[in-house]
Amino acid sequence: MNNKTEMASSTSGNSSSTISITGLQNSGSESDLRGQRDLIDERKRKRKQSNRESARRSRMRKQKYLDDLTVQVTHLRKENAQLVAGIAVTTQHYVTIEAENDILRAQLLELNHRLQSLNEIVDFVEASSSSSGFGMETGQGLNDVGGGGFYDGVMNHMNLGFYNQSIMASASTAGDVFNCC
Repeated sequence: MNNKTEMASSTSGNSSSTISITGLQNSGSESDLRGQRDLIDERKRKRKQSNRESARRSRMRKQKYLDDLTVQVTHLRKENAQLVAGIAVTTQHYVTIEAENDILRAQLLELNHRLQSLNEIVDFVEASSSSSGFGMETGQGLNDVGGGGFYDGVMNHMNLGFYNQSIMASASTAGDVFNCC
C-alpha cells in the first residue's frame, strides 16, 4: 500500500506531499501491521486448533476402527474354534462309521462264503441223491435217522454245529480281507 502512494506522489511531482502522506501512512501502517499480525496470529491459532481437533477426530476414528477389528478377530477366533471342534466330532463319527462299515463288509464276505458253501453242499446232495436214488423216492425223508446215506452224516442236525457259530469280525480283519489298510 505504501508503494502505491509513493508512486502516485512521485508521478505528480509534489515531493512535500509525498513525505507527509508517507509519514501518515507509516504511522498508520504500523498499527495496520500490528492488526494484520494479530489477524495472522489469530488465523494461525484457529488453524492450529482446527488441526488439533481434526487430529483428535482422526485418532478417535482410528481407535474405533482398531476396536472394531479387535472385536471381529475375537468373534472369528471363537467361530474358528467352534468349526474346528465340529470338524473333530465329524471326523470321529466318520472313523467310527468307517470301522463299522469295515466290520459289516467282512461279515458280508464271510456270510457270502458260507452261503456259497451251503449252496455247494445242497448241489452235491441233490446230485448224489438223484444219481443214487436215495431220498424221497425210497420213502426216507431228510431227517430220517439210520439210512446210512449222506444225509445221516452231513445233514443231520446234530452235525451242523457251524450254524451256531457267531460271525466275528473287526476293523483289522476287514483291512486284512480287503487289503486296503
